[in-house]
Amino acid sequence: MTTYVITVPGTFLRNVDDAARSELARKLIPHHTDLSETQDVELLTLHEGGAFSVRLEVEAPDRATAEDDAIRLVVGALEELGVSADDVPLGPPAVTGLEQS
Repeated sequence: MTTYVITVPGTFLRNVDDAARSELARKLIPHHTDLSETQDVELLTLHEGGAFSVRLEVEAPDRATAEDDAIRLVVGALEELGVSADDVPLGPPAVTGLEQS
């Protein structure tokens, strides 16, 4: 298996307050471990206009599976917060790091 750092971009189309953004990061923190920390990668980065980037570590046999898993993790965390996919469109994921075991 390979550990991938996947960046998932998105945009909050409705106002999501600081508490909800903190809760999103809290839900995803199990997927931000040693590889991300040694590369000094932020889990959640906010940009102007509601845009954001989430960087997650995913163990997978290949890049496509890692990207799909990362999207599922972000969508699942958003849904747990009561935020629908219509309110937060996600862009295409990208591999921004990897570590083969």
